[in-house]
Amino acid sequence: LFLITALLPVVESLGFSSELLGRTSGAATAPQLSFSHWDVVEVSPFWRPTTVDEREEMGESYSTYNTDRTTNLARRHIDDVRRRKGLLVEEKVVVDAEK
Repeated sequence: LFLITALLPVVESLGFSSELLGRTSGAATAPQLSFSHWDVVEVSPFWRPTTVDEREEMGESYSTYNTDRTTNLARRHIDDVRRRKGLLVEEKVVVDAEK
């Protein structure tokens, strides 16, 4: 018998029970998730480098669409919730294409 205690964001806990039971082929007992605390994500989901110093520090690639979406934790959580609720998410379907 194993008892695992962990903290995970509510956004990532959705579907956790069914996925855990599926991956363990039902060997795991029903996980009991309980709320622990609120915590603020320190990064702004809408931040982009604007000054020359910020662009030099973060790199030009950070200001591109895809890099910002994958590295910014707050932005990723917002996009995941919007997808789950069926709301519009600004996504580029085609990144590079040739005619």
